[in-house]
Amino acid sequence: MPSTHTPTGQDWDSVNVGRSTVSRPKPKTNAAISSLKRAGLLTTEKRYATGANKSAHSATTMSARKLEETDELKHSKVDKSLSKAIQQARMAKKMSQKQLATLINEKPQVIAEYENGKAIPNGQIIVKIEKKLGCKLPRPGKKKKAAGSAGAAGGVKKAGASRGGPPKRR
Repeated sequence: MPSTHTPTGQDWDSVNVGRSTVSRPKPKTNAAISSLKRAGLLTTEKRYATGANKSAHSATTMSARKLEETDELKHSKVDKSLSKAIQQARMAKKMSQKQLATLINEKPQVIAEYENGKAIPNGQIIVKIEKKLGCKLPRPGKKKKAAGSAGAAGGVKKAGASRGGPPKRR
């Protein structure tokens, strides 16, 4: 027969963590603060650059993203001649942007971006537009490589070297 049941799972007593139960009045004057410091009842810290996130929003410091950003990292946009040619050919066929988009299985926004010059050129989409409009569209030019690249060694070709592979065996 069990004698008495003692609760083991829960403790309902109040617990203070990190705070003393005695509340001291906070000093309001400089004289009171300095007297508490002398008595050793109060410590203060000097905090530097608090209250603002200056490092993230200051205009004087350059972030890594700004330092690394160059013209080479920007996306190429559709040329104005291509956008005008698409628009003129579509108008000659008396089609709307939506009709042309459904014919090439693309969204109407894609055609609008190409005609506004904001799209990133995609060869497959340009070929589809050419086929449905029945005309040849001007293609975007290739990017020029920087001078001094490994492939253009002064315009002189090395003997036995081929493009993109090891030298030929003899």
